[in-house]
Amino acid sequence: MKFFHLSDLHIGKQLHHYNLRADQQHVLTEVIALAEEIRPDAILIAGDIYDKSVPSGEAVSLFDDFLTRLSNIQPAIPVLIIAGNHDSAQRLDYASRLLGRHHIYIAGKVPEMENEYLKRVTLTDGYGKVNFYLLPFLKPGYVRGLCGGELPESYTDAVKRILEREDINFGERNVLLSHQFYTGNGDAPSTCDSELLSVGGIDNVDISAVKGFDYVALGHLHGAQRAGADYIRYCGTLLKYSVSEAEHEKSLHVVELGAKGEPVCVKKIPVHPLRDVRKLRGNLADIIAQADPSHREDYVSVTLIDEIAPYKPKEQLEKMYSHILEVRIDNERTRKKLKFSEEDIRIEDPLSVFREFYKEMQNREMTVEEQGVLNKVFDAVKGDET
Repeated sequence: MKFFHLSDLHIGKQLHHYNLRADQQHVLTEVIALAEEIRPDAILIAGDIYDKSVPSGEAVSLFDDFLTRLSNIQPAIPVLIIAGNHDSAQRLDYASRLLGRHHIYIAGKVPEMENEYLKRVTLTDGYGKVNFYLLPFLKPGYVRGLCGGELPESYTDAVKRILEREDINFGERNVLLSHQFYTGNGDAPSTCDSELLSVGGIDNVDISAVKGFDYVALGHLHGAQRAGADYIRYCGTLLKYSVSEAEHEKSLHVVELGAKGEPVCVKKIPVHPLRDVRKLRGNLADIIAQADPSHREDYVSVTLIDEIAPYKPKEQLEKMYSHILEVRIDNERTRKKLKFSEEDIRIEDPLSVFREFYKEMQNREMTVEEQGVLNKVFDAVKGDET
């Protein structure tokens, strides 16, 4: 069985102050063309359809057009969609039963009550059934009702509890769609500036929770990568959504499942963005002299290393590049300034700080009597804290 693995479309997103509608429409049209050419058995979209929980009318219209054009391909290709952390589960679930009649299966919310279960879509090929389980983005609090009112101990525990109650037959081929931050086997996932992750990794899900599946189609991280095993993968975004992604090679993941127990085959087909995201570094004169007209429309981040500040650098650069994201300066002066700002400022104690402040304001040192009064104030404050 062959299927496309997509995620993190982030429809409606802006790159700095630029609207990406045309860029997103361009790459989604390429996905449709590849679907018409390859004719996959299914298309999986693992969350973050939209960039905001309340998407604009323009964003909704673009996604609607994408689904409509996919549904026009005959024979019909099932499209399986889950909500990500950027999506509104309720909005994404709207009309899901009606869409299901047109082979578009959407899971916005995780099960919250005892009589609710994950949405499962079963397809068949020459080797038999393949069960696709749709697990939208979740937090432990979402599944409290399935745990007797108790809060699961961790994100891993929450995912395990959801899956254990599904009574999955692992003798068959099973695929999971999930939108979480998975880690395991010592792999340190590569993240980008455009992703929001919890401080300290409290939202990590250990891959032990999903190890029984034949393939795990993940969303959430923008760089394509494995998550501790070859069959547990982030496909990454189709477009570059931050300067930190400039070196990424974006692609469409085509996954092929053979018989039960056979290794999964993942083929990456490069996609061709309307505009690339690029980082340029050097002297202003060199960057202008080396500018390639074929890259004029790209989104560019420029770092200038001129020791003498050039005259109106952005205005000069705009003659060569029409979509400038930012212009930064990195020279000896800025490095010294940064080093100074990063130095630790040691504070001896509050009394010393106040003495310095008093001297600055009164242009004299504090008298012994004044210091005695101040000591009593600080002693009283310490007493209240204990």
